[in-house]
Amino acid sequence: YLEAWGYFSNNSTSFMMSMPLASLREAVSFFNYLLLFLGGSILLFGTLAVYFTGRRVTRPLKELAKLSQKMSQLDFTARFQGSNLEEIEVLGESMNSLSQRLEDTIGDLKKANNELQSDIENKNLIDQKRQEFVANVSHELKTPIALIMGYAEGLGEGLCEDEESRAYYSSVIVDEAKRMNHMVKELMSLSAMEQGKDLPDFSLLDMAKLTKGVLSTMEILLKQEGISVEVDIPEGLFLWGDEFKVEEVLMNYLQNAIHHVGEPKQISVYTENRGQKTVEIHVRNTGNPIPEEDLPRVFEKFYKVDKAHSRSYGGSGLGLSIVKAIMDSHHQECGCKNTLTGVDFWFTLEKGEMGKT
Repeated sequence: YLEAWGYFSNNSTSFMMSMPLASLREAVSFFNYLLLFLGGSILLFGTLAVYFTGRRVTRPLKELAKLSQKMSQLDFTARFQGSNLEEIEVLGESMNSLSQRLEDTIGDLKKANNELQSDIENKNLIDQKRQEFVANVSHELKTPIALIMGYAEGLGEGLCEDEESRAYYSSVIVDEAKRMNHMVKELMSLSAMEQGKDLPDFSLLDMAKLTKGVLSTMEILLKQEGISVEVDIPEGLFLWGDEFKVEEVLMNYLQNAIHHVGEPKQISVYTENRGQKTVEIHVRNTGNPIPEEDLPRVFEKFYKVDKAHSRSYGGSGLGLSIVKAIMDSHHQECGCKNTLTGVDFWFTLEKGEMGKT
């Protein structure tokens, strides 16, 4: 037992109390268990509260970290999904705004870079074509200038002792001067059409009549070369075009066919319908095909399949370029293709009817 004794203060009466130790130990043990339970419960709930509160804070922070990592890799497609915490929500919206602005800015930079790259490539292409143009013009002018100088010096130094020799020297000089004059005129005409200064004067063209007229001017040359021409153009076929320029296209095609025709020396001029509104006019000649690698370039200035720039028939290499410029000014097409027996050049014009404008 646990005993306690003493005296009351108002008299000399004494007292004594006693309590069994077992009940006291039970009470202490109960309170110890109670404190342990309460402490454990508080610790558990505190831990859970810290975990969920921390997760609530760290989840958007981790999301922002991933967002910033993607932004560092130039991936601006990801967006912050939002948070219940005002400060983090503001931060997330700011990063979304930054990501959008960076995406737009870098997109503009990429677009500008692509345009710059395209401009550089175009500039290089223009420089290359300019160099080729200068080289080709120099090549075409070099021979006639050399001939003119040589024969003129011969005349000046009195190398021609008789009238016949002097006449021959003079004729060579005149012929070469005409060749250069013709090439310069072609260049000026081509430049005017490419710059839109020489626009077509549209009218209705009787294609059969126009073709006969062009062939009649070349009749002597065709007979001299022993070339037969077959024409298959229906009467009453009217097409829209500039009469002078369409004649020039047909003339260039026929001259090209005459100078490249092979056995059995046949040229065909015919038409084919392309849909209901357009007609293709073809000039086909027998002979060797054009190498496939040269087909895309035959309409370029001064381009010749004969890399030696043969002067055997006086071609300047501008005829087909003029054809291309004329068709572009008409907003029509032209082209060429190999056939089983030779080469086929063509161009298109729109159909028209008499009495309609």
